[in-house]
Amino acid sequence: MSSSTNGQWYPPEWPDRIRALASGELTPAVPRRAATVLLLRDAGPGRGAEEPGGISVYMLRRRASMAFAGGAYAYPGGGVDPRDERPVAWAGPSRARWAARLGTDEAAAQAIVCAAVRETFEEAGVLLAGPAPDTVVRDITGDDWEADRAALVARDLSFADFLERRGLVLRSDLLGAWARWITPEFEPRRYDTWFFVAALPQGQRTRNASTEADRTVWTRPADAADGYDRGDLLMMPPTIFTLRSLAPYGTVAEALGSADGRDLAPVLARARLEAGELVLSWPGHDEFTKRIDAYAAAVERSGETGGESGDDTSTGA
Repeated sequence: MSSSTNGQWYPPEWPDRIRALASGELTPAVPRRAATVLLLRDAGPGRGAEEPGGISVYMLRRRASMAFAGGAYAYPGGGVDPRDERPVAWAGPSRARWAARLGTDEAAAQAIVCAAVRETFEEAGVLLAGPAPDTVVRDITGDDWEADRAALVARDLSFADFLERRGLVLRSDLLGAWARWITPEFEPRRYDTWFFVAALPQGQRTRNASTEADRTVWTRPADAADGYDRGDLLMMPPTIFTLRSLAPYGTVAEALGSADGRDLAPVLARARLEAGELVLSWPGHDEFTKRIDAYAAAVERSGETGGESGDDTSTGA
């Protein structure tokens, strides 16, 4: 069983792994590059005349049976496929500009952007690409599209080959880089995750295409954050952080317009043992500092039955 305080999720095995890291018995895994996309749309009018509509964000809930972050809410996303570096038809800022923005070289920048677009198609059925640099595909609900999506998920088809075969241009200009979080050093599967924002393209609709999710929802960021604060919705720190950062924006256009000014300095969790407690902290994000009773955590861990293992591609930082 996972643990949480309010709505913040953390795995019960963390205390043991933190101790092992502190004693030098654990060698941190190298983070794998990943991308996550916050799909946005303008919300309808509020419940009252004085309540603004604001924006809504698309979220999925990870199945409770998942070994990592089961029951937690997240966004579509996943790890970079090495083939995401293959040449693709490209619209929007150049690869060099993306490299400068993301803090990588050009090949890595393209792979991260491709992963963002590919994973959004794989997990939400939304495709940020079009037949021309200024267009976006509309109806992608047919059986042939589903066959391609399934082939991408199975890694039987590369994203570059998919785009080329369909004559599509990747629309990197529809993405805005929003944040960057790195999975803590004591986690066995680590991701260096770039979070992007994007508007839901006109004519397309989301659907739960992820095998790891049992529910999807469009929600106002403030409403989801309230659910987290009440302890009703489980989330990892980067998820609730990005929700709170979206709350001030009244329209999708406003949010996208502010993306270029966002700080992309990576956030990496720290942990220490202090007076019988494990202290978890995310520098610059005091809200997420948690003190966990080390003995109680060990007892919980000893009684844990475990969950579904599988190929878990969660990019939670």
